[in-house]
Amino acid sequence: MRLGVVGMLPPDFREISDQHLAAIKALNLTGAAFHAPGESLAAITTAECHEVRDTIAAAGMELPQFGIGFSECLFDPDSAVRDQVVGKIERGIEVARDLDAHTCLIRTGSLNPVGSYSPSRHNLTPEAHSLLVETLKRVAAKAESEAVTIAIETHLLTIMGSPEINRDVLQAVGSERMTVVMDYVNHFQNLDQVYNSTERLQHIFEIMNPISVVGHCKDIKLSPGLVLHIDEEIPGDGELDLATALKLWHDAHPDGYMLLEHLPNEKYPRAAVNVHHILAEAGIPVH
Repeated sequence: MRLGVVGMLPPDFREISDQHLAAIKALNLTGAAFHAPGESLAAITTAECHEVRDTIAAAGMELPQFGIGFSECLFDPDSAVRDQVVGKIERGIEVARDLDAHTCLIRTGSLNPVGSYSPSRHNLTPEAHSLLVETLKRVAAKAESEAVTIAIETHLLTIMGSPEINRDVLQAVGSERMTVVMDYVNHFQNLDQVYNSTERLQHIFEIMNPISVVGHCKDIKLSPGLVLHIDEEIPGDGELDLATALKLWHDAHPDGYMLLEHLPNEKYPRAAVNVHHILAEAGIPVH
């Protein structure tokens, strides 16, 4: 398997330098991933993308994931909103193509106006499911025409809230260019699953490994409070059986990337050391 990071880079990916990439490479990571706001993509040129592509390649590194930022919901009842977000994603697919990104990351959004990862009962209706599939088919058509692989970020608080739903949605879309991110921490639903993580991880990977091409390497901690708080943690510092997660990933994707993410830059060195230690202890090769 391979390791990379979503982070340690400037907000505008056109400003990525050899120094940024050297800092990532010093952590024994070969993948550098980043996002860009959807509304900014129209102004980005092919030449600028090719310059970034060539800078990454010259460093002996790869771009496992390019993410598109947007606030719209893919299954908004308003067709104008859906058209707007599809336009952003289609432009993002073109940018991903020009960057030679392995995947183009998108989210589903939510009918909760608070944000894309805020729950709503309206996300769970048959009508929402139908609109989601319809929109993803439009996205898939563009992805197929540009030979770009889409990776959907899924989460238990969203419309794609379980491994089973992820599988069923992709079956309905029916495109090999449509995948989900193996973000296993997003599909732990209760205390039992966290404290018996090996069993839950085996279930998640059994369903999602065949429909994933890139993964996110994180851990889980349980935080205090009178309701359940399942929070992200530095890999290796939390509750999960990461050796099992990484082995399941490697067995299915020996050349696939797991990406560190959602940490301040100063914590990525510890995260990288922890993951490399887990891999070495488990006898899992990384290259």
